[in-house]
Amino acid sequence: MPGLVSVKTPPEATPLRISVPEIEPQSQPQPQPQFQSQPRPEPAVPKTPNKKPPSSSPSRSKPSPTRSAKKPPPDSPNPLLLSDASLDNPDLGPFLLKVARDTIASGEGPGKALDYAIRASKSFERCAVDGEPSLDLVMSLHVLAAIYCSLGRFDEAVPALERAIKVPDLSKGMDHALAAFSGYMQLGDTYSMLGQVDKSIAAYEDGLKIQIEALGETDPRVGETCRYLAEANVQAMNFDKAEELCKKTLEIHRAHSEPASIEEAADRRLMALICEAKGDYESALEHLVLASMAMIANGQENEVAAIDVSIGNIYMSLCRFDEAIFSYQKALTVFKSSKGDNHPSVASVFVRLADLYNRTGKLRESKSYCENALRIYAKPVPGTTPEEIASGLTEISAIYESVDEPEEALKLLQKAMKLLEDKPGQQSTIAGIEARMGVMFYMVGRYEEARNSFESAVAKLRASGERKSAFFGVVLNQMGLACVQLFKIDEAAELFEEARGILEQECGPCNQDTLGVYSNLAATYDAMGRVDDAIENLEYVLKLREEKLGIANPDFEDEKNRLAELLKEAGRARNKKAKSLENLIDKNSRRTKKDSTKRWPGLGFRI
Repeated sequence: MPGLVSVKTPPEATPLRISVPEIEPQSQPQPQPQFQSQPRPEPAVPKTPNKKPPSSSPSRSKPSPTRSAKKPPPDSPNPLLLSDASLDNPDLGPFLLKVARDTIASGEGPGKALDYAIRASKSFERCAVDGEPSLDLVMSLHVLAAIYCSLGRFDEAVPALERAIKVPDLSKGMDHALAAFSGYMQLGDTYSMLGQVDKSIAAYEDGLKIQIEALGETDPRVGETCRYLAEANVQAMNFDKAEELCKKTLEIHRAHSEPASIEEAADRRLMALICEAKGDYESALEHLVLASMAMIANGQENEVAAIDVSIGNIYMSLCRFDEAIFSYQKALTVFKSSKGDNHPSVASVFVRLADLYNRTGKLRESKSYCENALRIYAKPVPGTTPEEIASGLTEISAIYESVDEPEEALKLLQKAMKLLEDKPGQQSTIAGIEARMGVMFYMVGRYEEARNSFESAVAKLRASGERKSAFFGVVLNQMGLACVQLFKIDEAAELFEEARGILEQECGPCNQDTLGVYSNLAATYDAMGRVDDAIENLEYVLKLREEKLGIANPDFEDEKNRLAELLKEAGRARNKKAKSLENLIDKNSRRTKKDSTKRWPGLGFRI
């Protein structure tokens, strides 16, 4: 019996390729089909390189050369066979599905194949034996969904996949389990392309449960799926869940692979990424060193160089700058010799060196490395993805922002956003870019443009299911500040209230960002004449500072004085004209750029 396999598409493969198995009538013995799902988009946080050989990024198997090779255009089916009446013929479904496969393989495009796949699904539905649809229907629905995705019609792919996962009966053996597992994984990939991360993770989890029930918890294929799900959780910033899944993957691979295997190295790179995101740099460094040793033992020079870049990032986070430079220079030497001077991998190391020299105050060297990287991104070598270029431009923009060149930083962010705007699955990344643009617009006094950028980012984050993340709360707070500057006080109050609820839930009431929102809300309430609400918010903030955070914080005296003024005014006349928002808005929420770089470093967003 066939096992359950997590089939994934490597990033270097042609995206959204559709591979349809050979179809025979169900009355004859047939091999178990392998269902291909769409590739999950890259996470917002940096990922470890994909395996080729294996790495921390799971990848879906490539179509076999015989299937992906172009074939002569198939003969068009007889129009009579495409009539609704002919769909009752049990031989028509397999025939139409085969024609759909041949149409795709011949390079004619998915347009014609879509019609054949739709009719094949209808035929299988009509010809169900005893009213029970067969696995042929499941297969045709998977192919139909893949064609929809190749056309960018992801919303239409979802209903097909939801129908497909309802057909298999897990009590009927491994074939049905495989069909259900493949359907859930493909559905998760499709939700990812739509930017609906929470739904994507839920689908992956359902698929993993089916796989574990069929194969047991220690099967190597379960480990691959656990790692895939761990990456999805990294994308959603669920780092605790990602760590749990990655540990399970590591245990499975260590039990089934030789010591210092490529699989184990891949798992350790992902674990290092998670530890770095959680601020556990020492553990991240330990995992990367072990991964590097394994890759050296396996003769993977380019993978060792990629790990050296990650090690350099950890050293930089630990302020061990000389060691970071050494790691970056090692990687740079390897990339130049193996990939060429103009490869995006070389540019990415230039960006890391630029960031390092910027942090250490060597601005001339930093700008030189930025210019070298921009030169490569301006004339990318064949095979460079828009995502790679956009990521590099975004990082360089942060450096320009930190040296008081917001206009140049804005230009780079606009270029990055233009590269990603037509790419599926990039909604969250674009939202992050728009949020950063909003912050820079705010800093230079372009408040209307700042509000528009924040509004667009908020809409994308809501649509992608990130409405409960701390990052979303921070963006709402910043949009509220932009509304204050535009005298849209009621809108600002609503935004601050929503941000307060999210940050209190995600970060806790004692978090500095949560307290800053409370102070902003108090100022806004006072501007609206809601003095009692303003007093209540400031009293709550002061109580937290006195009881849990201490009164040494320089904001304490400022907030105490603001509360005293409000109480005094409330005692004299409750309807007295409110103070200017310029004097009341929390100073922390109008932090200078220098201060802002210390906040939210793991998210790539500076407030």
